[in-house]
This record gives sequence, C-alpha cells and structure tokens, in this order.
Amino acid sequence: MFKRLVLGWLLIAMSVFQVANAALELVITDGIDSARPIAIVPFKWQGASPLPHDVSAVIASDLQRSGKFSPVPTGKMPQTPYSDSQVDFEKWTGLGVDSLLTGTITQNADGDYVIQYQLIDVVRGQLTQGQSKTLSSDGELVVSKDHILFSKRATVPGERLREYAHRISDLVYEELTGERGAFLTRVAYVVVNDKDSYAYQLRVADYDGYNERLVLRSKQPLMSPAWSPDGKQLAYVSFQNGQAEIFIMNIYTGKREKITSYPRHNGAPRFSPDGNKLALVLSKTGSLQVYTLDLNTRKLTQITRGRSNNTEPFWHPDGKSLIFTSDRGGKPQIYKVDLASGSTNRLTWQGRQNLGGQITPDGRFLVMVNRTNSGFHLAKQDLETGSVQVLTKTLLDESPSISPNGGMVIYSSIYNETNVLSMVSIDGRFKARLPATNGRVRAPAWSPYL
Repeated sequence: MFKRLVLGWLLIAMSVFQVANAALELVITDGIDSARPIAIVPFKWQGASPLPHDVSAVIASDLQRSGKFSPVPTGKMPQTPYSDSQVDFEKWTGLGVDSLLTGTITQNADGDYVIQYQLIDVVRGQLTQGQSKTLSSDGELVVSKDHILFSKRATVPGERLREYAHRISDLVYEELTGERGAFLTRVAYVVVNDKDSYAYQLRVADYDGYNERLVLRSKQPLMSPAWSPDGKQLAYVSFQNGQAEIFIMNIYTGKREKITSYPRHNGAPRFSPDGNKLALVLSKTGSLQVYTLDLNTRKLTQITRGRSNNTEPFWHPDGKSLIFTSDRGGKPQIYKVDLASGSTNRLTWQGRQNLGGQITPDGRFLVMVNRTNSGFHLAKQDLETGSVQVLTKTLLDESPSISPNGGMVIYSSIYNETNVLSMVSIDGRFKARLPATNGRVRAPAWSPYL
C-alpha cells in the first residue's frame, strides 16, 4: 500500500485550455441533523427569461456542505419574504431558525444582474419586532434595525452569477461563524480515462465541481497536483520523458517549467506557505527522501536521511516544519521534522498505518489516511490531545486535501468500482460524493483562497 501511494496518482502534460467533457456532480451521502437551521429564501426574480443560475439554491448548497448549517427546504418555508419588513419572525423561530437570507434580482439595461440581499437575525428581530430604538449622535431616539446583520447590493455579469453566489455564501458563513468561508475556491484533480487518446488529464473546477476546465492532457501519467499560495500555479509530476519529473505550470497562461529531473523518482511537490520553496521527494540516493528546493536560488536541501522510505511531505502552516510519511518504524506512520534543528518526532500511534497527512490551517488537527482492520479511511487527530476521530467509512479512502479555512476535506474513494472524489466536513457530520461520468478521478488538491 505504501509503495502504491508513493507511486500512484499519475498524469502529464500537453498544455491546452478547453472545457472538459463532463462536470462533477455533487451527491449528498450523509446528512447533518445536528447542524444549525437557516433560511435561504429563494431570491425574487421577475425577468422575462429564467436566470442562468439559481443563486439562492447555490448558497443553500454551499452552507449545507460546510456541515454547520441545515437550510430549510423551500417547501417547508412558512413564507417567502423579500425584505426585513415582510418577515414574520415568530413563524421562523418556531422552526428553530435564527438567521434568514433573502433578496431580489433585477436586470439592468446592460444585461447585468443587480442583486440586493439581506441577512437577518430572526431571534433579535422577534424580540424587538424590528423596531428597537437607539440614540443618534445628537441624542435623539431613532429606530434601529440591528437585527439586519448586513444589507448589500451588487451588479454582476451573467457569466459570473454563480461565482457571486459563492461570494454571498462566504459572507453569510463568516458573519454567522466568525470564520472565513471557502466557497469561492477551486479544486484540481487527475482524471484517468483509458478510452481517451490522451488518457491522463489534469482538470480544475469550482470547489463544488462546476465550471470544470481541462488544463493538461497527455498519453503518459501525471500525479500529485499542488497549488501555489497565490492560486495561479500548479506543481505536478509528469512522466512525459519516460521518468517522473516535477513541473510547475501557470494555469492561466499555460507556461510550464521543469523543476527537477533527478535519476529515478521525483515526486510529491508541495509549495511552502510563502511560495518560495517546494518540499519534494527524491530517490537519487537510493531510498525515498524528503528535500526542500528554494525556487529562487534552486538550492536543494536534504531533510530526511537513512535507509527508510520518507515521502508525502506537507508544510506546517508556520512554514518552520514539515510532516511526512515514513516506514522507519516498520509500518508507515506520520512524523514531524523541525527544519531549523532537524529534530524529528512521531505524531501518529493509533491504527496499523497512517499516511498522507495534512495539517489544518490553524495548526490544530492532522488529517490522514488511517488503516485499521476495517480498511483505509480518513481520520482526524487533535495535535494537542492526540485523540483520533475517524471521519469516513467509504471504500479505500486516500489523498485528503483540506479547504483553506479548515472546514472541509476532499479526497479520493471508490464508488461503483471506480475512483471518485468525495467530501467530508472536518467534524465528520456532512458527507458528499462528486462522481465523474468519464473517468477515474483521483489526487484532489483544494486551492487557497482566490
């Protein structure tokens, strides 16, 4: 399994920008009964033709996937208010709803869409009936609408309507949780289709699978896509020249640069948090070892040594240490190395094997592939207490990638005897599947904030 994970997840490189043949489609596989109820009222639209995207439906789906919210189904809504003055606060609190988003969409003379929307605190609105009083700057009592958490207006071109829906989701999520939303992000992933003349493809899509785009295709394998911190480049491994080599590609211009081509294996590239270095794995000394490469000076520094295989490096958010998978103890486990001192310690102890580790952006949790007698599943380890929670129960889970806010994990699993992408919230409550219709989908990489 260890060798398969080291050398698996493959593809390569012929730069081309085009729409891929089939988009991913998210299918919810596990609910979130304990999540926070919220009302996303369908935005009012009075145009002559249908909207290109259902904005409120996109927002509701985003918030549900976070695992923190449970949007009220449209058919169970007691009313459809389009402003705070129309809200019957008692009806909504009776459903357990404490927040409500509503809005209107019109089209201007240029054909762009004008979106006006409000996020309303239903509980506060019920207590004050929307008419609380506050002192003005000159000492007079005036009506305060502090139950309106925010009220915004935006003009959006039609082709960016879905994108702006994700923006609204981010605003709602941050307002209600205090954490930044990650709905306006992307994922990169590998698709393998043996029936295609270019069987190996690297694609990029919105985090929910829409707007999929093919950015690389090849007759030879590719593997391990990884985003740069600015979201403009992908590092990846290509076999186009008959061996594993590391490239960096600008996904907007298509420009590619070969970074390493040492004898035998070049793999598992990871950008440092500041984007100035790559962590990578080379086998030029015989066994697999972790290195760092300064992208400005091209200075190569060996981090691990010995006869054991050391692979799958991942940067700690502070950029001062790396975690990696090693079989130095006999079975693959996850270790942490301090880059200044070289001091190394083992992080994982529970389970027969632990590999493919990533650390959440806040540095609190380690997400990994955990092998027990029941198989390979994703697990989360609290780095302070050491407690472990198994997050998934799908078949042969691998390649976890954490959202930039640490709230969700996308990974590869098996469904209907093929590789698909799946998603799980960091608390394990919400699960979904993103099946592709034209190939095996593997090695997902969640982008940084865009």
